Amino acid sequence: MRRLVLLLAAIAVSGCQTPLPAVNPQMAWVDFSTPFPGDKLLMAERLDNQRMRDGRYFQVTPGSHELIVRFDFEVAGGGSGLMTDPSERLCYLTIKYDHFEAGQRYRLEARSMAFTPSARLYNAKREIVAEDRQVYCVM
Repeated sequence: MRRLVLLLAAIAVSGCQTPLPAVNPQMAWVDFSTPFPGDKLLMAERLDNQRMRDGRYFQVTPGSHELIVRFDFEVAGGGSGLMTDPSERLCYLTIKYDHFEAGQRYRLEARSMAFTPSARLYNAKREIVAEDRQVYCVM
């Protein structure tokens, strides 16, 4: 019985992890990255004001696009004691870039400095091509 439960649990977990789709050479691909361990989640939220079905990446046509990402990160506790627990902050960052190129890979990096999040979009040469222009935090 125990083996059956473990087998069913393994099947359920593996079914949730779908592979990324193949990269379309006619489109640009945007990967995500967070450089700090306190940065918990970075995912695609909207592309040109349309909600994304898969938050793990953006795949966009060449040209101009507005990307909105959800960024969750921890902020050190601000209480009077030294041992206060960190709190979580949820923000939406908007990045607009006018020159996406077909077949190119981009990396969107988000980071936080205390309560302030920021995002940068890099091209394949690791050059900054866009930065967030709007930040909206709800927590």
